[in-house]
Amino acid sequence: MKKIAILFALLLIYGLAQAAIVDTVKIYSRAMEKEIPAVVIVPDSYKTGTDAFPVLYLLHGYSGHYDNWVTLAPGVDTLADTYRMIIVCPEGNYSSWYVDSPIDKQWQYGTHVAQEVPKYIDSHYRTIANKAGRAITGLSMGGHGALYLAFRNPETFGACGSMSGALDLTAAKSGYALVERLGSDDPDLLKQYSVVHTAAIILQYPMPLIIDCGTEDYLQDATKQLHNFLLEHKYPHTFIQRPGSHNWDYWRESVVYQSMFFYRFFYGNGL
Repeated sequence: MKKIAILFALLLIYGLAQAAIVDTVKIYSRAMEKEIPAVVIVPDSYKTGTDAFPVLYLLHGYSGHYDNWVTLAPGVDTLADTYRMIIVCPEGNYSSWYVDSPIDKQWQYGTHVAQEVPKYIDSHYRTIANKAGRAITGLSMGGHGALYLAFRNPETFGACGSMSGALDLTAAKSGYALVERLGSDDPDLLKQYSVVHTAAIILQYPMPLIIDCGTEDYLQDATKQLHNFLLEHKYPHTFIQRPGSHNWDYWRESVVYQSMFFYRFFYGNGL
């Protein structure tokens, strides 16, 4: 804990010398026929030169919105400078679960985040416009969304992660607006949309993967279940469990670890 606090302090000091650009953009969704906001954090080094940059897509949790990371995790913008990447925080709405609702055309956030947002970012910024330059992670519902979308869009994302992910929708049963999004809380249906119950998909498309969860987190069992599945199938991955609960104190630290992980994926080395 002390080490990570020191790292955050260094990142904040480092950020004083640099100035990542934090902006809000509106991205038109053809799937939902409306404009949807997103935060885009561009590193200071983007302003000079012509280099293309990798992009980390950072997803919010249930009941959250696109600006949660910049408002509730102060200093996250410095990660863009430190790790020389663009960070994009898409809107996943209050309870989309980052899936395409089979019953409501106004909730097609799987298509939006996995296709429409990367297409917009690649066309408006200097990016490495292929899966070698894209990674996706998120917290809680966003952890579920990041793995769910990466597993199903391996041509888009080259690496993925989850922080305190809600990876088993059957545990939520009829709560958390799942009936409103999916039309039913039938366990067999929920399994079709659950990361832990569809994890075999990832075996076909190997990619760097990091999952972490707090020792006091009520969702830790699902992350451990995925970890054990990956171990059983000898799938290389990084699994971290640290003291902590399902809250922003934990996620503010997790995003630092995961940003470093994705930096190594993007650039092929450590700091």
